[in-house]
Amino acid sequence: MHPEAPLPSFRLTVGVSMIQASPWQTAAVTLASPALDVMTDLTKVKAATIRPDQTLHQAEQTMIYQGVRMLFVVSDMPELEGLITSTDLRGERQMRLVHARQLRFDEMRVADVMTELGWLDAIEFGHMRSATVGNMIATLKRVGRNHLLVVQAAAHGAPRRVRGVISRTQVERQLGALIDIAEIASSFSEVERALL
Repeated sequence: MHPEAPLPSFRLTVGVSMIQASPWQTAAVTLASPALDVMTDLTKVKAATIRPDQTLHQAEQTMIYQGVRMLFVVSDMPELEGLITSTDLRGERQMRLVHARQLRFDEMRVADVMTELGWLDAIEFGHMRSATVGNMIATLKRVGRNHLLVVQAAAHGAPRRVRGVISRTQVERQLGALIDIAEIASSFSEVERALL
């Protein structure tokens, strides 16, 4: 075929359907399964993002549209500023901010309630190769979080990059069992931050 020749084309008929993406991981796991089986790998799944200046309503709509419960907060890709989860959208902290700043809820921005980079817990991607689902659950419980970032060292002294996410909801779905995680404040300043 000539390199500039058009390809044969045709008109579609009634009954044509669309291929639908299969979930990235549908197999059930056990506590002894490899931890990589429950990690959302950002080299295979596009990260869901939002800007810090967007409203909480926009964040909620983005989560619904993308079918996620967590968004990475970024102003300039690919530099990460924090996370916002569905739990962050409504809660006591938001109501205290509304009253303290005399704001309406629809005036609140992602930056007002996101978890900033310095508060996020992470593990090295290298540890994932030998870890199990049981190790991931124990780590989520120890840090008292619903999400755990998996970071990978970059070449030649560049900053680390987020390679994946461990989500309690995803682990529960694949494990077929609920995981009881008590949220833990990791420092006195985090306790003060929660009271704002």
